[in-house]
Amino acid sequence: MRRFLRPGHDPVRERLKRDLFQFNKTVEHGFPHQPSALGYSPFLRLMAIGTRSGAIKLYGAPGVEFMGLHEENNTVMQIHFIPDQCQLVTLLDDNSLHLWSLKQHSGASELREEHRFTLKGPPGSPPSATQITAVLPHSSREVLYLGTESGNIFVVELPSFRVLEDRTITSEAVLQRVPEDYCNRRSCELVEALREHPKNPDHILIGYSRGLIVLWDLQNNKVTHHFLGSQQLENLYWQRDGSKFISCHYDGSYTQWPVFSDNRQPEPLETLVPYGPFPCKAISKIYWQTTKNGLPYIIFQGGMPRASYGDRHSISVVHGSQQTAFDFTSRVIDFFIIFSSEPTAEFDDPSAMVVLAEEELVVIDLKTAGWPAVHPPYLASLHCSAITCSHHVSNIPLKLWERIISAGSKQNIHYSNMPWPIDGGTNIAPDPPQRDLLLTGHEDGTVRFWDASGVCLHLLYKLSTVRVFLTDADPNDNMNTPGEDEWPPLRKVGTFDPYSDDPRLGIQKIYLCKYSGYLTVAGTAGQVLVMELNDEDAEHVVDYAEADLLQDQEGYRWKGHEKLKTRDGPVRFEAGFQPFVLVQCQPPAVVTSLALHSEWKLVAFGTSHGFGLFDHQQKRLVFVKCTLHPSDQLALEGPLSRVKSLKKSLRQSFRRIRRSRVSSRKRRGGSGNASEVQEANAKFDQDALQEMELAPVQRKIEARSAEDSFTGFVRTLYFADTFLRDSSRHCPSLWAGTNGGTVYAFCLRVPPAERRMDEPVRAEQAKEIQLMHRAPVVGILVLDGRGIPLPEPLEVAHDLSKSPDMQGSHQLLVVSEEQFKVFTLPKVSSKLKLKLTALEGCRVRKVTVANFGSCKTDDYSENDLAVLTNLGDIQIISLPFLKLQIRYPCIRKEDVSGIASCVFTKYGQGFYLISPSEFERFSLSTKWLVEPRCVVDMPEVTSNNHVHNKSGLENAARKS
Repeated sequence: MRRFLRPGHDPVRERLKRDLFQFNKTVEHGFPHQPSALGYSPFLRLMAIGTRSGAIKLYGAPGVEFMGLHEENNTVMQIHFIPDQCQLVTLLDDNSLHLWSLKQHSGASELREEHRFTLKGPPGSPPSATQITAVLPHSSREVLYLGTESGNIFVVELPSFRVLEDRTITSEAVLQRVPEDYCNRRSCELVEALREHPKNPDHILIGYSRGLIVLWDLQNNKVTHHFLGSQQLENLYWQRDGSKFISCHYDGSYTQWPVFSDNRQPEPLETLVPYGPFPCKAISKIYWQTTKNGLPYIIFQGGMPRASYGDRHSISVVHGSQQTAFDFTSRVIDFFIIFSSEPTAEFDDPSAMVVLAEEELVVIDLKTAGWPAVHPPYLASLHCSAITCSHHVSNIPLKLWERIISAGSKQNIHYSNMPWPIDGGTNIAPDPPQRDLLLTGHEDGTVRFWDASGVCLHLLYKLSTVRVFLTDADPNDNMNTPGEDEWPPLRKVGTFDPYSDDPRLGIQKIYLCKYSGYLTVAGTAGQVLVMELNDEDAEHVVDYAEADLLQDQEGYRWKGHEKLKTRDGPVRFEAGFQPFVLVQCQPPAVVTSLALHSEWKLVAFGTSHGFGLFDHQQKRLVFVKCTLHPSDQLALEGPLSRVKSLKKSLRQSFRRIRRSRVSSRKRRGGSGNASEVQEANAKFDQDALQEMELAPVQRKIEARSAEDSFTGFVRTLYFADTFLRDSSRHCPSLWAGTNGGTVYAFCLRVPPAERRMDEPVRAEQAKEIQLMHRAPVVGILVLDGRGIPLPEPLEVAHDLSKSPDMQGSHQLLVVSEEQFKVFTLPKVSSKLKLKLTALEGCRVRKVTVANFGSCKTDDYSENDLAVLTNLGDIQIISLPFLKLQIRYPCIRKEDVSGIASCVFTKYGQGFYLISPSEFERFSLSTKWLVEPRCVVDMPEVTSNNHVHNKSGLENAARKS
């Protein structure tokens, strides 16, 4: 049988691979991109959000999440839950209706699309005849009422979506009972709102855009009352007892109407323009909530004076003498109020207001004085300031975890203590096996610490680096405190703030040591901050050191931005991570690589000009190394000067194309006449182009010129205790890899602990490796005598890793964009390589070591390389033999920002941005899988209304 097996095919290894590797996209963290609709079920206590891309997401108690996607990818316009059912209906912008159900499968609930339907009119009718504008799921759970642009209301049976044509409410039938002079002035036009009577399910309120409102008797198919509004209608809301309703209008007014049980013609009780008398924006939605103390809550969206506040996105809450206009930093999509839904309850007694804005979800506690915001356990606005980098740390020690939470809780004192009000469903997923942190760096100079252990990505703590620097904004400014006499009484809410005081504050690199509590962050203007965790507020001077990476070389002049100015004297920091030293790179270019060794108390940093090493215990610069090539003038222009660089890169690209064509023609020989050569060249170019477009595989790796731009750009830094000078003695070392395929190795002499503050750390360059193909170096790794990657600093000291094998010979793995190469140490002789680009036609973008455990047994695990390519594929490559194990398509190759944002975890999971506000989480491991697993049970229906509803509708059907 062995003769018939493919070379390298091992059945035992294949079975083991199935036990180790499995690709799953598990959950989306963050805030849905471009939300377009909001729905809520008081019965299920679930919230639904629809997006412009056709996604629908359901949320309940923390950990209860469901997601569905419409095949059409059209915008979700409306979401309506079917009363007392685990079902909801969505309306898309293509006028299609979709019925979704929550059904249990294998012990957990799933969201499934059951039916779809498009309302069609008679042949030859205009599209407006059936364009749906309002949807009312009736409490009988048997029908939907669909208001249209034509003014007609169609009745559709559930769940079949069969149109009950004999029950259609036409605009002509409605106008029969309306005074003629009103009919002449105003046609019905489109249906703006449909509302069922809260006490009598046989009556529905119909609101037309021109202002006409009628109460329709479903049993007798007629208008019982009409309400003649004089302003364009926006929305309607019934009061709880059904004796009154509220209409809100385009001119910023709302009107209260009585509903009589006899045939008396109702007149408006009162009409108010809350922010008049000047012209105001429309009030698009309104609630009137009753309370035990007699004072109602009046809550409405919009209504602001057009001239002064026309650009504000506000929702006003009025309760007696209290009035606040909550001011949101992005457009309000929709909102709802959580109140008592028990049919026997006499009052609404609202408890919370849930607002879906375009960029965040905001929940306001209406029970607590001052109406504070509630800290959300999910749907975090990740992009409150644009994300610039990410860093994941697995298996955080409990003590550090508690200290971070404690620091974060001191920041959240302004939030309400109310339990999360949207608490439907039950989370049945197992508890996370460990505590994981995801750190995100932002454009405004902040670092946010997220609990990434489970399904909910929850903010634990926010760190700001702004206090170290002098900026235009005062960090003590508080924009949320309104003046006593300010009118309208605006109050800013929410965290979304896309504007940065200074783009140089942006965080580019983060490194956290989970054992020592040291954190280092680096930014856009060459700033490197080293911090330590302090449980109390403190005031101290931040030490300053400057690292001149050009080392006074002549002929170089930085043309980019200036460095940030620092504050003089002591700076006050709140509890949490507090900077104690600032290293400023000169020129102040973007920091491109960062490494921290907390055991040796050293931090290494690199830019496009070189790299340096800093001793943060003695607060002393150890050395700097300039990596600029004489042609690297582009590296001195900074990120904002790109016109010349674009011309230069285009010129170089054309030169490379010409060089490759000339060399290929020379290889083909110079025989034959000119026309034959020209024809052959044309055919060769065409074939080469087709090959490039169709399958860029098996191509030759062309050596890059040393004159290519940014060759000195430092891509990776790595600390290792290994054999660098000879095979008998190991020593601390620092490795650096550049964009030009160069690897530098420095021997470090770190004094022992007892003399650590007395003697300086010394460094000496020991090796310099130049890769022949000059591809950028994206990763460096040292393997011990057993072929296992060296442990992290302090990992062995905390008994979380075995001591590395220092007896056998060590190996150096250098990962470039195009190949993996293993060298022996200390001789640095080539031992093994895997040519990725030549064989696969792709380039390495991200690489990390991940530990994969078997799902069948706890006794087996192995370390492999997880590699993300520029095509969006993820490849798993074995260590130390560099054998490709498996390949998974993960990210679309066109999604350049998604590929650039990807971050791997230590245990075979990963995150990447699918939009500015959402992380997609994926798993490569069979053992480590974080995904929602939840159940939504049908609560008992406490009301017997549906029995009466059903009989009433049956009577109506018999009559018609």
